[in-house]
Amino acid sequence: MQFAVIKTGGKQYVVEPGKKLKVEKLPIEEGKDFSFEEVLLVAGEGENETKIGQPLVPGAVVSAKVLRHARAKKITNLRYHSKTRHRRKKGHRQHFTEVEITKIDN
Repeated sequence: MQFAVIKTGGKQYVVEPGKKLKVEKLPIEEGKDFSFEEVLLVAGEGENETKIGQPLVPGAVVSAKVLRHARAKKITNLRYHSKTRHRRKKGHRQHFTEVEITKIDN
């Protein structure tokens, strides 16, 4: 099983070919292919095929395809102060991009 650790949107993800994941919104159209260049680790079938970056693995690229752009479920934040009749309700929906990993090149 081949997998890699990539960094995008300030977060790190463990990915493998065929895996779908939701990442921070990317400025790429739906259906287009693109690649993640910030690869922190690539692991292959055997123990000798593991490459750990310092901080990035040189020449490693993870290819992906954009499936869709959407917004996540609403998150509500309620604040309440007793005895002062103070209530505040906020809502937030985060934008995300769903991608499918197609290939890992090291």
